Amino acid sequence: MTDTSSNSASDSISSPVPGKLARNAPRPTSRHTERDTARQRNAASTALAYDPFNLRHTQRGHPENARRLEETWKLLQIDGIANQLLPVELGLAPERAVLRVHTQEYWDRLYMTSILGGGRLDPDTYSNEDSFEAAQRAAGSTLHTIDAVLTAQVSNGFALVRPPGHHALAETAMGFCLLANVAIAARWAQDQYGVDRILIVDFDVHHGNGTQDIFYGDPSVLFFSMHQYPYYPGSGGAQEIGRDPASGSTINVPFAPGVGDHGYLEALHKVLIPAARRFQPELILVSAGYDSHWMDPLAEMQLSVRGYTQLLETLLELAEEVCDGRLVATLEGGYHAQVLSHAVLSALRLLSGSRRGVSDPFGLAPGRERPVAGLLEQLCSLHHLPEPPTYSFGRS
Repeated sequence: MTDTSSNSASDSISSPVPGKLARNAPRPTSRHTERDTARQRNAASTALAYDPFNLRHTQRGHPENARRLEETWKLLQIDGIANQLLPVELGLAPERAVLRVHTQEYWDRLYMTSILGGGRLDPDTYSNEDSFEAAQRAAGSTLHTIDAVLTAQVSNGFALVRPPGHHALAETAMGFCLLANVAIAARWAQDQYGVDRILIVDFDVHHGNGTQDIFYGDPSVLFFSMHQYPYYPGSGGAQEIGRDPASGSTINVPFAPGVGDHGYLEALHKVLIPAARRFQPELILVSAGYDSHWMDPLAEMQLSVRGYTQLLETLLELAEEVCDGRLVATLEGGYHAQVLSHAVLSALRLLSGSRRGVSDPFGLAPGRERPVAGLLEQLCSLHHLPEPPTYSFGRS
């Protein structure tokens, strides 16, 4: 099949010199220098990707529908923060970028399904006549956000996109996901900018099986996932640690239902941070799913919006320590529209350095959260991680 949009897709994404990584530029003298310099130039320090075309991929009654972005964008406009960020250029992901992750057969099938009016791609995943282009634009928005960060236009970015991507496998859609946005972005960073080591952190309530599968044998990507377990899609056990030559490059934190803010933060401090310091990533990508919130209808976890913001704050400070602040978050799940809106707003306030703080009208989860100390001790032993002497992260 010939992709009729391939020319415009290729033209829509900038093409920097392959192998030229932005890290080769002079490094900042402190972890806040890049962000401070951007402010001195009256420039935004954070990029935001939002493409209204993504709303056209929708199905009434399905939890992954256009209202997720409609409500979020409305709140961002009311707050005014969207006008303070660098808008990311809109466009399609080039076919060549998508095919670094997905098979040609799946690409053709996804295209033909949309051309024929849509249908079911798996029992949970729909498509309509606009889904192929919406998925290509979601991936494209993520690539443009990568471009903005790795060419030092901004320090960090957020791709507010759908359909989501972390369940999509190389050969098929799965779990509401059509194209593997974050995985495509990781390959783009490697191919176009020569990034050698990438950390992907997934805090969606569902295990990012697609991302894991794509990089399971690749030691250049460290994949870290915190998720409810056992739960959909059934993968994500602690013993899934990667395949040679990448054994140890997959770290799963399989939480039982009921874990909340404290447990998630403990997992970052005790497991992720030591692993990341050992790995020394040059870019951090975040699969930002907000369905671990205590009000989300599709799960049984106890995170709050404030807790989510603390997770991202920890990741941002980790990025400032190990990779000059280069971090790109991409939306995955989150099926309570109001919670999702406030979580994204809070994330953008944090990333951009706004003093307005967390927007959390919902508060903490009722009841006590499940302890995780035993699990984290087992994971540290499994992955040969040292016990951190102190917590060096977290602003007062």
